[in-house]
Amino acid sequence: MSRRSIFLLAGVVAVLGLAVGAYAYWTQGGTGTGTASADTTSAITVNQTSSVSGLYPGGPAATLSGTFDNPNASAVRISSITAVVSSITNGSSDSSKPACVATDFSIGGSVGTVTVPSGSGVGTWSGLTIQLLNTAANQDNCKGATANISYTANP
Repeated sequence: MSRRSIFLLAGVVAVLGLAVGAYAYWTQGGTGTGTASADTTSAITVNQTSSVSGLYPGGPAATLSGTFDNPNASAVRISSITAVVSSITNGSSDSSKPACVATDFSIGGSVGTVTVPSGSGVGTWSGLTIQLLNTAANQDNCKGATANISYTANP
């Protein structure tokens, strides 16, 4: 065998060895586990943006309306908003007359389903009213009074 044939044969063997080595592997399957969890939501805040003044016993109901602060990353849906007069401040204090109390006021109306976008001062609500009732008692201590209202957004 000539020297040239030996080099050619050695080259072919080397190339074949590399080709077989490049394609030689084992296969294997397997399993694994993982998790993904949903986030929770934070409570939204109901803001009253309407300014109500001039209420008097038996007078007309005044409209309440507002916006929301939604700290969540996405929109949330509420089914309704409820409101109550939680306290009275700044009324007159004539001890010879009945105190001005939360039951001197009435919240009426309703707010239905609202989708609240993410952000502060977003979305709108309306449909509630407040009225100073005309009771059988002296209501002079309600002069200058402020009815503090607590709102609840219901899921």
